[in-house]
Amino acid sequence: MTIDKISLGKLTIYGLRDGYFYLDGGSMFGVVPKVLWEKIYAPDEQNRIKMGLNSLLVKTEQALVLIETGIGPGLDQKFSRFYSVEREPGLLGDIKNLGFNPEDIDYVINTHLHFDHCGGNTFQNKEGEWMPAFPKARYIIQKGEWEYALEPCFRDKPSYIQNNFLPLEEHGCLWLVEGNTQITQGVEVLLAPGHTSHHQCVKISSGNEVVFFLGDMVPMSAHASLSYIMSYDLYPLETLANKKKYFECAIAEHWIVAFVHDAQLFFGRINKKDNKYSFVALT
Repeated sequence: MTIDKISLGKLTIYGLRDGYFYLDGGSMFGVVPKVLWEKIYAPDEQNRIKMGLNSLLVKTEQALVLIETGIGPGLDQKFSRFYSVEREPGLLGDIKNLGFNPEDIDYVINTHLHFDHCGGNTFQNKEGEWMPAFPKARYIIQKGEWEYALEPCFRDKPSYIQNNFLPLEEHGCLWLVEGNTQITQGVEVLLAPGHTSHHQCVKISSGNEVVFFLGDMVPMSAHASLSYIMSYDLYPLETLANKKKYFECAIAEHWIVAFVHDAQLFFGRINKKDNKYSFVALT
């Protein structure tokens, strides 16, 4: 049975899922040949793999923190069909099933602003206006990521949908950070460039215990090998360096790691044997 809730000292961490979507398997594993990656993640007839849209909800003594908001409800039908999006009950449904409401969230952290990580940041009201989905929350984004999202390069432009993030500034709930920053007691963001130039991970701590949200630095447990890096990464060599750095920290300090796109697992641990890394699920 897959673990979707962790007690970390005085903190409680819930694994939530906005749903699933499908992406090309070759793109997700970059330069690794299909003959290798398909042994650990079988594709469908269109060479796509099923991926989770995972979030974490962190309950501390001071605040309720949401990490990632998934793909959200605002996709048009063509876009949704293209990615074969499945969203039931969706992130808000998961949050409500835990007994919380959108108004209860104090902070929302986006690792970066690609549509599958921040699509639930906003919603369109009956008047057609785009509004923050978590009206009392401050949304934490790296300043460099924000600036890039406003004018992304041609290659990366389809990944940014401005209705997912521009309304945050208009409604005064945006908190732009620069580099490593503590958000609230026990929760900090750590800069981990590679996927984008200002991608951030999230470190959740209580005493000597740590849960580390990897974001798109390591999107799935299938990306355990250092060479398994997405072709979507703008700076793959930086991904490689950060991946190795944080893997070694996780092993040395016995961290739990959390995945943003694994369709099965929320949490695991990193092992190293014969200079090769692997993941072991928490069960």
